[in-house]
This record gives sequence, structure tokens and C-alpha cells, in this order.
Amino acid sequence: MYFDFNWRSSLLLIFFFHGLVYALLLFRKAYQQERPSDNWLGLLLLMSILYICPWMLGFAGWYWGTECLECRNFMFYVPMNHTLLMGPAIFLYIRSLLNPSFKFSKIDRWHFVPGITYILWTIVVAVTDLLILKRYYLMDGQNDPDFDTWYQALGFFSLLVYLVLSLRYYLMYRAFIVQELSFADTLQFKWVRNFLIACFLYFFSTVFLDVLRLAGVNIGYQDTWWYYLLFAFLFYYIAIAGYTNSIEQKKKFELDFLRYQMPSLIGGSGLDTGVITEEEASFEILKSEEQHAPFESAESSIPSLWKEKVEQSIVEEKMYRNSELTLTDLANHLGTNPSLLSKIINRSFGKNFNDYVNQYRVLEVKEKLANPANAHLTIMSLAYDAGFNSKATFNRAFKKFTGDSPKTYQIK
Repeated sequence: MYFDFNWRSSLLLIFFFHGLVYALLLFRKAYQQERPSDNWLGLLLLMSILYICPWMLGFAGWYWGTECLECRNFMFYVPMNHTLLMGPAIFLYIRSLLNPSFKFSKIDRWHFVPGITYILWTIVVAVTDLLILKRYYLMDGQNDPDFDTWYQALGFFSLLVYLVLSLRYYLMYRAFIVQELSFADTLQFKWVRNFLIACFLYFFSTVFLDVLRLAGVNIGYQDTWWYYLLFAFLFYYIAIAGYTNSIEQKKKFELDFLRYQMPSLIGGSGLDTGVITEEEASFEILKSEEQHAPFESAESSIPSLWKEKVEQSIVEEKMYRNSELTLTDLANHLGTNPSLLSKIINRSFGKNFNDYVNQYRVLEVKEKLANPANAHLTIMSLAYDAGFNSKATFNRAFKKFTGDSPKTYQIK
């Protein structure tokens, strides 16, 4: 098949094949290790390599070359710009990555209706023109429909909506894990943050290009090639980093944060549904039982009995030494539920669960460092004994609660 191997077409061709290889590797990894998130990332990469095809093949002569009329028709009739599908793929990738219990539901299928509808329409156009009428009829034969203004505008609006939803989901997840996990710092998932940054860079680079055009700047076909090269670098980074940063969460950490953190538009019940849950009812009962009891301070909107139970478990029983302690573990130990316990800790101690537990871990390390009997022990051995599971997490927590370095308290 005709292909002009000039430097513009060949450079994009390299990214095309590398993206294809990584997509296939992700599909293979998803099949072998049962990770739905890798399937969504693989699908996104396939759409990304198709996205650069109009410029990769265009500079190879497929749009204007007289040597291959079939190539020109291929470019016109085969849809390669799938921004209506990119947004949902990004959103579902984030959801499946952060929530191991995520399952693709019937409701989720609606995200793909606009994109699939466009693909079906292109099939109707191709069949009508190429097989039935055998002439240009629904297609004008002069312009690639992938670049119609209405389709481009609709696609990037859809992409923006899904990027905002993905960012919101990620931020809510981060807010949740500090309420649920005592080791939240190790599960911040910097890769998810970097992935979203790369996606937003792609979106805003497109907006910038359109703004230049609206401002009257003459941007030709060759000039636009640089935009597609930038996009190629972005998806190449996503391919490499995404493949190496597949997140494997243990069964223990399959957190049901959707139940009382996520809004209804993404499948969760949300925080403010207007329905009094069992947890809220329990909380109201507890307050009612001690409504005549004297409170210790203005913050004591939670029954003091539960505050004492929490302190007894964490401080006296030293449950904070469990490096994988979760809010659910503590709730089961106290015979209550995580949602209620989260309210107790937040309102009684003014801290999220992660900070509440880590402060006692830091306090234990600080006290042991000041004890001459522990002079022969390393700082990290004390940190691990206190419940920390990484050096970076320990250093950040120690600095946060003491303002100093651990070495400041170490007896030589």
C-alpha cells in the first residue's frame, strides 16, 4: 500500500506502532491478571493512535496522492477521531483503577451511546456511497467528516465533562482514604494525578490551538502537525507509565467509598440523598441517649462514651501499631459501623482517621528516640514497630506533627 516515508509521517508512524504494542500488552495484562482498568487504558491507547492517523497518513500522501484513490476514500469513510469515546474511557479507567470492586453496569453503557452512534452513522454513509450508489452522496468527497466543526466541538465538550468528572472522582477518593485508612499516604496514587494532568494538557492544547485560529492566526495543515506530535508524546507517556503503574490492590482494601462519598451521577448514593441511613439513625440515637450529659467542650457533639471507646482501642490497646489498620477494622472491633465511627473521630478529635492514628505512631517513635535504652535501634525500625509502613510516610508524618526531623530527638 502506498506510503511516503518522509520525516513527518515516519515520526508519527513510530508513535503509532509503539502505542499499538502497549495497547496489546495492556489487553494481555488485563486478561492474565483480571484488571479491568488495563482494558480501559488499552482502549484509550487504541483511540489515541487512531487520532494521529489523519496527519500520519495525510503526510504520507493518502489525502492528496493520486497514486492511491482508495487511500483517500479510506481516510474519508473510516472514523479516526473518537473524542466522544475518549472521555468515557478516561472516566471508567479512573473508576476501575481506584475502586477494585467497580463493575461495568448497564447504566455505564449510556456513556458510549454518542460515540457509537457516530460510528454507526459512518457505516451507513460508507455502505450508501461505496456499495449502493457507488458515488459520493452522503459524503462530499472533499472534506473529512471527522473534522466537521460540530463534531469537533461536541467531542471536546464531552471530553471536558468527563475530565472534570474524573478529577472530581479522584479528589473525592483522596478525601475518602484519609478517613478510612491509617496508611493513606501510601495510596495517594501519583500516577492517577499525572495521568489526569496529561489528559488536561491534551485538552488545553486543543483549546489553545482553536483560540489562535479564532484570533486570526493562520495555522495550516503542516503547522497543525506539531500539535499531533505533542499529543503523540502525551499518549506515549501514558502508555509507558500506565503499563508500569498498574495498581494492584489487595482484597482487604476494596473500599466501599461510593456508598457514602460519591454523587449519584456516577453510581453512588451520595452524601445528601435526603434519606436517613442506618448510620445516621444510630448517630441520632446516641446523641439522644446522652443529651442531658455534660459535654467536655463545644466540640463534644459526639457522646463522650464513644470518644472514650476509640481512645481506649487506639491508645491503650495500641491498635495504631497495625500498619494496615483501617476504619472498618476499628469499627468492627468496637461493634459499630465505619460511617458512624468516621463522624465520631472527625467531630471529637478534629482529625481524619489517617491523622488521628499517625499522631500516636509519631508520639511512640518520639518517646522511644528519647529513651537511651533504644540508642542501638535505627529510626526506621522504631517507625515500623509503631505502625508506619514506609520511610516517606513516616518522615512526612513526623514533620507534620512535630515540625522537626526524627534525628532531632535521637540520642547518640
